[in-house]
Amino acid sequence: MNYYVENGNLYLEKDESFVISQTLECGQCFNFIELNEEDYIVIAHNKALHIFEKDEKIVFEDTTKEEFENIWLHYFDLDTDYSQIKSFLSQRDKTMKEALEYAPGIRIINQEFFPCLISFIISQNNRIPMIKKVVANISRKYGKHIKTVGETEIYSFPTAEELKNATEEELMECKTGFRAKYIIDAVSKCLNGEISEKAFKSMTTEEVRQVLMSIHGVGPKVSDCVMLFSLERNDAFPTDVWVKRVMSHFYFDGEEVSIKKIHALAYDMFGEYAGFAQQYLFNYAREFKIGA
Repeated sequence: MNYYVENGNLYLEKDESFVISQTLECGQCFNFIELNEEDYIVIAHNKALHIFEKDEKIVFEDTTKEEFENIWLHYFDLDTDYSQIKSFLSQRDKTMKEALEYAPGIRIINQEFFPCLISFIISQNNRIPMIKKVVANISRKYGKHIKTVGETEIYSFPTAEELKNATEEELMECKTGFRAKYIIDAVSKCLNGEISEKAFKSMTTEEVRQVLMSIHGVGPKVSDCVMLFSLERNDAFPTDVWVKRVMSHFYFDGEEVSIKKIHALAYDMFGEYAGFAQQYLFNYAREFKIGA
């Protein structure tokens, strides 16, 4: 991964394994603003990163080498060799190969644990534009002001401490709906230590899943999303309605099957790269409305 700093910006050589829009718009992250084609503001780590394509480069505006290496390199998973992962997955079967060829620029985003947890609680039975709106509302109400871009005020996503006094009514004013009580329970469990990112490091994936599911309203899909997108559990295979449809359509002759069977097949076929496979398949299914 070749990069250099010039005139206060960091420039990354463009690569087919990292397309900004494919990575941000594939349903794994909700705290960003699209400004133009391949031109975005990404809000994470109390920063608002302006990232865009220009002259066959990916530009990280106003970014030092130290900031890039300490935050964005890992955030965008740029220290992982995706050519090797995609080579392995493309040999699994024709469907996986087609999904990879359709969006080869998807990368797993390594998000901060607490914002990821709350974002996916918000995602339940919700459309992506609404999830983004709710995340922005909560940030504006409880987070810290970062900067102004045009006419848009950008705020950091609040910490558990900053949300500890939020009431169900206040959260519902942010358009969380029925998820407000789930958020309050998650905040409480994170603050009292029942949910501990540090403790997860010594647990198996299944143990982490069970702990996350102790949060009111959190089921297998949300827990698997949180594990994959913030805890680097790449064997997690989040299974929502789109993933169920694509798996049923291509791997079970259209038969309605349990999540347990889908997970068993995914782990057997994709192994340690199951989470990566899920992202390519999810994006493929949603874009082409497979099985709808």
